[in-house]
Amino acid sequence: MTGIRPIAAAIVLLGLVPGCETKGANQATTAQPFMDTPAQPASASQGQERSSDTSASSLTLVTDRSLVCMVNNQFMGRPQIPIEVDGRTYYGCCEMCKGRLGSDPSSRVSTDPVSGNTVDKATAVIGRASDGRTLYFESDQTFTAYARRASR
Repeated sequence: MTGIRPIAAAIVLLGLVPGCETKGANQATTAQPFMDTPAQPASASQGQERSSDTSASSLTLVTDRSLVCMVNNQFMGRPQIPIEVDGRTYYGCCEMCKGRLGSDPSSRVSTDPVSGNTVDKATAVIGRASDGRTLYFESDQTFTAYARRASR
């Protein structure tokens, strides 16, 4: 029985836990052209996004952060489980992610790929790559700079 623990730990680390969903990350959503304007609040339609480019490699601004699993850093295309920590709301796709967001401070932050600064996922500007992966930015300006670079 002692050999089961390392295997279970590896499964959890690899994100292969049955309750932890990564399927649906590439689910199509409504997108709008991205303009150099501040992020708008989420609308009533789920998954509303603004695209920085129409090419396949475009970066899309996610305006409804509840559609992102902030542990897997994947756009899921449907509302995730909210978890309140210190007055801020984070989202996870399963009970394991919910538990990690509540207990592991490192799961609630990311690094802005432009500035290199640490950003809180609950307040970050979120961009979605064409593969469903999410990136967290400290401002609309760093999102725009990254999107321009990515579209070249």
